[in-house]
Amino acid sequence: MNRPRPTYFRNSLDLRDKVQVKILRKRLNLSNGQFAEVVRKSGNSISAIAKEAANEAAKQAAMQAVKEAAVSMPAKAMA
Repeated sequence: MNRPRPTYFRNSLDLRDKVQVKILRKRLNLSNGQFAEVVRKSGNSISAIAKEAANEAAKQAAMQAVKEAAVSMPAKAMA
């Protein structure tokens, strides 16, 4: 029986392919849950996934900076 060859697109992620998912998730330094959330928001386009992951990382860095500033602020006020 002849099976059609799977066509792979360079700019879209096949979510059924565990290897593609693992490679992209590790490249973006995301956990399974974070990766699932990013894919849910942006779809299966690799560029959209990378862009959304960068936005999420920037948001988390900003939130961390705000937390650190809030913690150090009372110490400066007391001095």
